[in-house]
Amino acid sequence: MGLIARHLESIGFVTTSLSSAWSITASANPPRAAFHDAPLGHTSGPPHTPAAQLAITRAALGLVEVPTDRPVILPLRQAWPLAPEHVWKAEARALADHRTPRHDTPQYERPGDAERTD
Repeated sequence: MGLIARHLESIGFVTTSLSSAWSITASANPPRAAFHDAPLGHTSGPPHTPAAQLAITRAALGLVEVPTDRPVILPLRQAWPLAPEHVWKAEARALADHRTPRHDTPQYERPGDAERTD
């Protein structure tokens, strides 16, 4: 989203982003972003909490007033309320990682796929 936001800003649109992944947001370098320290998938707040979701959304939208002479990531003060502070992070780390291993070279599904990409 940061790449899209930078392009939209370059043609005159004002943008703001809402994220719960600081490192990813920082690497995309959006003009303005609000960071909510919450589990992925719950960036705008816990389910069934419209008041909290509205507060988070308003804080993110408030960033449109910030000039873009340099990128800004604003940490929001709203805490994740469903567990004691940072418990959700420990629980998320404890889950098994079942992703495919990452490689430095391309991996192909079938024999001959490498030749077909050339």
